[in-house]
Amino acid sequence: MARDHANESAPRPNLKDHGREALREHFARDGLPAYRADQVLSWLYGRGVDDIEAMTDLPAQLRDRLAGTWDTRALEIGEVQVSLDGTRKIVLRTRDGEVIESVLIPEERRNTLCVSTQIGCPLACSFCATGKMGMVRNLTVAEIVDQLMRAREVLPEGDLISNIVFMGMGEPLLNLAAVKEAIRIFTDPRYLAMAPRRITVSTSGVVPQIRPLLEIGPINLAVSLHATTDEVRDELVPLNKRFPLDILLGALRDEELISRKRPVFFEYTLMAGTNDSLEDARRLPRLLEGIPGKVNLIPMNPHPDASYQPPSSEVCDAFAAEVHASGLRVTLRRNRGRDIDAACGQLAARGQTRRSAPATDSQD
Repeated sequence: MARDHANESAPRPNLKDHGREALREHFARDGLPAYRADQVLSWLYGRGVDDIEAMTDLPAQLRDRLAGTWDTRALEIGEVQVSLDGTRKIVLRTRDGEVIESVLIPEERRNTLCVSTQIGCPLACSFCATGKMGMVRNLTVAEIVDQLMRAREVLPEGDLISNIVFMGMGEPLLNLAAVKEAIRIFTDPRYLAMAPRRITVSTSGVVPQIRPLLEIGPINLAVSLHATTDEVRDELVPLNKRFPLDILLGALRDEELISRKRPVFFEYTLMAGTNDSLEDARRLPRLLEGIPGKVNLIPMNPHPDASYQPPSSEVCDAFAAEVHASGLRVTLRRNRGRDIDAACGQLAARGQTRRSAPATDSQD
């Protein structure tokens, strides 16, 4: 029997959709003093308490009022999968029955959380499992922020999340308003107090949104490049047809907020027989000339929805050595979480039941 969505109650607003200034304004419109918003946010983020009734420095009458008006949780953990290398994939369910994935990557001196910004993705990159899902919808601010809050519940007691990378499901710059507000919440010194330099936002090259992103603050920009010619990049990253290499790289070259102290991190997924030749390796530094940057090489992570395969380790090493010989900074990234489909390009909520079918109006 079909579900009658018209009879469902409208979702209540979520406190986590608002940073400090926005929540203060909301409370003021409701006749509440601004400092009450500060108290609520201190509970939500400083202490990680989602239960409004437990916010004991608020009057009981106010707690009842807020609990009847606002939601505090946007996501619930459905499953946590643990890789042989310690990486954790966190399967999360939204209030409307959708599924997203975040990835928690533990390292010796830091814990990095890879967050998603959309359910699915409209860009349809040919090597990416998320792109095969199609586009369902953007995530809300609360759904982005709650990925961090749920991940904190998964960490061993006493461990902290030190870094955030917007490299999960979706294209962050196509949901920029929510991404910007989430970053403000992550970096607010009164609450989560993350250093902006520990936050990296990746884009496939949505050129008009790059400057607005950089204006948020001294966060890091990563660009998913993956090819050294328009012909190959048109196949791998269809967005290249709208913003080809000369436009994308020209914009980065001219961007005054990019500097040696704030370089671009270029992500380059190596695919056997597609973009892994020594000719590509020699062309790459010439292509990036004049842009302060570093190249992260990522061997392709196979999945059932893509025909590409990773090159041999010898080919990867030779490619990296050729780029390094040019003087360009380069790192050959170690794959993490591949055995649980948590590595770069593998997130697709595979095997999870979702309420909605993907939207059909994908973008080129």
